[in-house]
Amino acid sequence: MATPDAITAPKTGLSETDVPEAQRLANLIEAQNKAAALFADVERDMIRPGVSEKELTDAIYKLGKEKYNVRTHWHRRLVRSGPHTLAMFNDNTDDRVIEADDILYVDLGPVFEAYEADFGRTYVLGNDPNKIALRDALEPLWYAIKAEFDARPDITGEELYDIAVRLTKEAGEKSGLGWKYGNVFCGHLVGDFPHERIPRDMITLYMTTGNHLPVRTLNAKGQQRHWILEIYLRDEERGYAGFYEQILTV
Repeated sequence: MATPDAITAPKTGLSETDVPEAQRLANLIEAQNKAAALFADVERDMIRPGVSEKELTDAIYKLGKEKYNVRTHWHRRLVRSGPHTLAMFNDNTDDRVIEADDILYVDLGPVFEAYEADFGRTYVLGNDPNKIALRDALEPLWYAIKAEFDARPDITGEELYDIAVRLTKEAGEKSGLGWKYGNVFCGHLVGDFPHERIPRDMITLYMTTGNHLPVRTLNAKGQQRHWILEIYLRDEERGYAGFYEQILTV
């Protein structure tokens, strides 16, 4: 969900244009695998009632630094629970204590050895069937949208966003819970750190309305662009949302 400000890249001593594409992709996959391992630790050891969002965010930062040598996050670490899950990425919310029957999501952008990950998952505490249904719908929706991407080599950013909105609506109707897609885009670039940015451009580097460029285009360095696909389901009637994201172009 990130729309981060520009930040400075660490010095690696190697130009990204010198790295073969297969190696770049392998590095991005490795970064995501490390992020998944970090999230597994967080889910097992840290998510529980009585912990505030800020406390959980601080604990995640400490774990990432000490166990995974994460020194930089390319966007701010985000933990949102309960009604805060309806807030957009750039919104500021007060700290909130996670409750016994809560829903929450974690959205991180850790950088592993100059390669970015962007990973988001949703968790449910307790047995609320509607929260569980929303959480369990996220991953299948992600893969359904990816299947459309895989089947259409020339798909544009706008077309993929329209698919995300349509499939979300269909899933909401099928569940009877009326979910809506909760953002103005469904994905963005990811890559070597910091990834390509054009100041104030919220169209061509995002999967969103108005982006008529094929997703499979080259960046300014002549390299294949890689993208994050994210799913953001809003249940506005019940007052919460869920989030799921990972790299699309693998």
